Amino acid sequence: MNWAVTYDSAFGYVSAHGAPLVDLLDPQPGERIIDLGCGTGAFSAEIAARGAEVLGIDGNPDMVAQASALNPGISFMLGDAHTFTITDVCDAVASNAALHWMTRDPDAVIAQVHAALRPGGRFVGELGGEGNCAELVAAMQTAWRVFGLGEPELPWYFPSPAEYATKLEEAGFSLRLLEHAERPSQMTEGPNGAADWVRAYAARALADVPPELVEPLLTRVNDLAAPALRRESGWVADYVRLRFAAVRKPDAPPMPEAPPVPPNPQAASAAETPPAPGPAPASAGAHDGPAR
Repeated sequence: MNWAVTYDSAFGYVSAHGAPLVDLLDPQPGERIIDLGCGTGAFSAEIAARGAEVLGIDGNPDMVAQASALNPGISFMLGDAHTFTITDVCDAVASNAALHWMTRDPDAVIAQVHAALRPGGRFVGELGGEGNCAELVAAMQTAWRVFGLGEPELPWYFPSPAEYATKLEEAGFSLRLLEHAERPSQMTEGPNGAADWVRAYAARALADVPPELVEPLLTRVNDLAAPALRRESGWVADYVRLRFAAVRKPDAPPMPEAPPVPPNPQAASAAETPPAPGPAPASAGAHDGPAR
């Protein structure tokens, strides 16, 4: 499935589908760009190689420490994507495979990005979209039920294209591109397939499992996922990616103040003229009946 919307001249220098995210961002020499959810800084380094000034932000202190050690010429800081602030606005914010981990309040993340950008600044990202890892998640949920465990806590946010487009537009962005495409990916980092994937990316769910059940539980996850995800060439993760490019809308001009109302000489004159005397009031007791 490939779901896409407008792709205009603001991002017209590259075919979006399958192109590296850094090409979609198109960093220019001298631009100030934030890599939000920078991890160990690999994407930050790609952006910096184009001549931009990069600030990597991540909420994991170990990641920030590794990024600083691996990329001594790039600035990194510890920060929560939901609440981060910077001293000066930047030209672009980019995020690669990180936004789906920012689950507490996706709207707050988008609002912080909007605040960090100058008007006309770019927000470019790629995250897991609706349907991402559906077979892996289904295998997990079934295995948890088989072992009599509660529903596993899943630490991801995988929005639909319509949902994320609405969030961006309501936050003050003009959407330029949105793609939602299947991207099956070889599991090269874990020889034990779905079990290794769960260990790496769903550790929070495993933390609640009794230690003696972990291995048999993961074996069952593998058994359940294998028909869909194990191939002759190895295990494949059923990734679905949501890729977007948006621009912060210009700030609305302030409403002009209403001019002061000039004084009305006739009203002022009338207010200063005393009223003409009227007839004398009747005596309070003139028409009273007899006392009772």
